[in-house]
Amino acid sequence: MLRFRIRTRPRKMASLEGLGSGPEGRLKRLRKHVTALIRHERLETTYAQCDETRGYAEKLITMAVRNGDRDKHTMEMADYWLLEKDLIHKLFKVLVPRYQSLPATATSIHRISTEYPGDGRHMGVLELKGNPWPPVRPQPRNTRLHLHNIQLEEAKKEYHQERLRAKSAAAAVPPEGSSVDGPAGSSVDPDPIDSESESGESKNSGDSSKR
Repeated sequence: MLRFRIRTRPRKMASLEGLGSGPEGRLKRLRKHVTALIRHERLETTYAQCDETRGYAEKLITMAVRNGDRDKHTMEMADYWLLEKDLIHKLFKVLVPRYQSLPATATSIHRISTEYPGDGRHMGVLELKGNPWPPVRPQPRNTRLHLHNIQLEEAKKEYHQERLRAKSAAAAVPPEGSSVDGPAGSSVDPDPIDSESESGESKNSGDSSKR
């Protein structure tokens, strides 16, 4: 069982080996691609041919990993798909140990830029995982320890600390309209004795006016 989805119908790859080559020419081209992939561990051609070749290469590697070099059917498949017979040894002695414990697919496929000037064909790269070539897609660089990023990180920390200090200072200042001794929004009479004497004097003046 393959670890990726494949097309249920084969792609139309007519005239790959010349006009009128037919299905035999298609198989001949696919065998060349599988052989080149096992030999060089990377293949660059049209994306459609890369995708079609991938299924046959994955099937061959999966059978080799599962059955080993003692299985007659697996050896016949390797002898058919690998045009260069020295690659049979590489398949079982190099690639099988590499992918024996791999939980994912043994190949990866990438889209690359279209040929220009050219016929506008969509190009692709099919490669074996663990190959010695530089990666098709460059790995992202870790720039966290670059000087400008360190300075920006420290500036962010200082900015957040300044905001926290400003918030704490604003919370310590009482709002307008509130007294110092009482709670916010209430007023306290500073001298209750004077207020009582004033109220008594106002009552006496009221009585005298009535007389």
